[in-house]
Amino acid sequence: MEVPIAGSVSNAVMPAPVVHNPRARKLRSAVWQDFTKERRADGNCVAVCNHCKKQLTATSRSGTTHLRNHLAICTTTSTRRAGKRRKLVVRRILQNKSSVDGRSGEGHASGEDNDNEGTHFDQELSRRDLVHMIVQHGYRFSIVDDVGFQKFVKNLQPQFRMVSCDTVRADSMEIYAGEKLKLHDVLFKIPCRVSISVDMWRSNTQMEYMCLTCHYIDHANDEWKVRKKILNFVHMEAPFTLDQMVNLIVEKLQSWGIDRKVAAVVLDNCNGGEIVARELLRVLQPRRLLLNGELFQVRSCAHILNLTVQESWEHASDITNRVRKMINYVKFERFQKFQDISKVLHMDQKLLVVDSTDNWPSTYLMFESACYYHDVLVRLTEQEGHYDVFLSANDWADVKALTEILDVVYHAMEKFPVENPTANLYFNEMCEIHVLLKTWSKSPSTVVAKVADQMLSKFEGYWDLTRPVMAFASILDPRYKMKSLEYFFRLIYSDEQFTAKAMIDVIQNTFHNLYNDYKHQSSDSWKNPSVLCYSRNSSSCMGSMYSNGDDSKTFSRITLSDARRGLDQYIEETSSGQSLKSDLEMYLEEAVYRQKEGNQDNFDILGWWKSFAAKYPVLSQMARDILAIPVSIIPLDSEARTLNEYLSTMDPSTVQGLVCAQDWLREDPEGIADFL
Repeated sequence: MEVPIAGSVSNAVMPAPVVHNPRARKLRSAVWQDFTKERRADGNCVAVCNHCKKQLTATSRSGTTHLRNHLAICTTTSTRRAGKRRKLVVRRILQNKSSVDGRSGEGHASGEDNDNEGTHFDQELSRRDLVHMIVQHGYRFSIVDDVGFQKFVKNLQPQFRMVSCDTVRADSMEIYAGEKLKLHDVLFKIPCRVSISVDMWRSNTQMEYMCLTCHYIDHANDEWKVRKKILNFVHMEAPFTLDQMVNLIVEKLQSWGIDRKVAAVVLDNCNGGEIVARELLRVLQPRRLLLNGELFQVRSCAHILNLTVQESWEHASDITNRVRKMINYVKFERFQKFQDISKVLHMDQKLLVVDSTDNWPSTYLMFESACYYHDVLVRLTEQEGHYDVFLSANDWADVKALTEILDVVYHAMEKFPVENPTANLYFNEMCEIHVLLKTWSKSPSTVVAKVADQMLSKFEGYWDLTRPVMAFASILDPRYKMKSLEYFFRLIYSDEQFTAKAMIDVIQNTFHNLYNDYKHQSSDSWKNPSVLCYSRNSSSCMGSMYSNGDDSKTFSRITLSDARRGLDQYIEETSSGQSLKSDLEMYLEEAVYRQKEGNQDNFDILGWWKSFAAKYPVLSQMARDILAIPVSIIPLDSEARTLNEYLSTMDPSTVQGLVCAQDWLREDPEGIADFL
């Protein structure tokens, strides 16, 4: 705590006179580099901050703690620069001190100086920071044995005693154990459900690992944030059965205390995912799954689109082979002539791509580059028409139509973010793709129609599993509510309006059933302590933050008077015989939330629900569970799910500790702050 000087503005200060006093204490603390000790007219001494000129007490009994506390909060730019300069000159100060004491300036400072306030060095703290750095950034344990690294640390802080590789390994496992306890406490306390994704990894030595990841919405620091945490990275002894995998997943969920909190599971990167999901559902169903498990297994949008194209492109294999043959011929036999024609037609240079077999994104890039050079390739065809490697006019029409299909899917997948998206983001895009597939399936081109029809069949089969969750997430998006559902289903089933209405009714009724389950599990809305205001027709007691057409972020506080108004209104309505509307009825009846134009992508749906949690207590709980389901994540391919060479050489327990600890430290503000 700072100790300011009363009346310091009016009291004149003067530099302390330089008078020899054998009893005077030498100012040894490093804090005096940022303060000047001066004597006031009344004879008392003060410490004047060199940066902000604030005066603090400087008596012999006041110590220096309050001065260090002031430096921590002194916000002047000069203070920050001075702090950085002090860290850089630590070695110089120690060398000067060694020279004064008659010792060489080389090497580490002796242990006698550890209590000297001028260095503020803490061996254990520095050792912890070193291990944090190694774990957080995935460095080798043996970095501590590198001569260059040792020299760098010695020059930076000569007092630091370098630790061994084995010590770093042991400390890393201690960090893993400590962070695991903290995460276990977080998962135990969160009031919402969690979703699980399971991915199979392997090492360079072909050892199999199962990665169990938890997705949930964190309420820490009064914010709602989607979190993704790796819970376990477990070695699976080969050969293993799917039953063993199921038992291991359940065992790990129970060890984390979340087996009764599971909302959904994603098994996109898990062989036999359907069987695993069915067995997990059988084991976990008594533990109150959503809608008795109807929403339990979901697929990510990216996985659905990838499988849709991958399993349908065989119908375009002939035209794909012909395009590949043409591109190879041009690149390796007629490339100079190709370039000459490109210059004549003033074409900008662009890579002429040859695809990889069974990799449809590369096939799209090959088709796209071929279409870009269409005029060049047609002219080359005219000059060398006797070669059968070139395409006919009808072939080009098919290539362009197929490129259009791939272009839509390719760029839709490009939109999927890497960082923890909410489940509401891509319902509209998936519906648009559904509409386009139905249109393309009626193409006059036989090849295009076959490909599109097969894609439509695959898409509908895969999306049926995930559509309810995404539809619920869209309903919970206050910008759309039921509007997206109604609009797109009528487009998708334009020739079958009865089917469209039936599909909408099914989704709406299922959503109401889910709401009733949540309402039954929680107290009635007026008994819920989170409900401090009740308003049937008003916008909200939090409306000052999110009002239609206004992106203002001004927060308002909920006060006791709000609670009283809610009680008065409740008494008035129930006493007059009016029925109390549920928060679902109020939510759907009110107008959709409209942002300013051009700002749709920046909408903070979690911030909106946090603000309106008091008005919609049951719906807000649903939002926390549904929006955290990872349907918008990008599944990693098999190559990306391979451990690097360094981790592949380690024993499984160390691999799990490092993979999990690195993931947990990535979002640890304290750990990150240590490196700023």
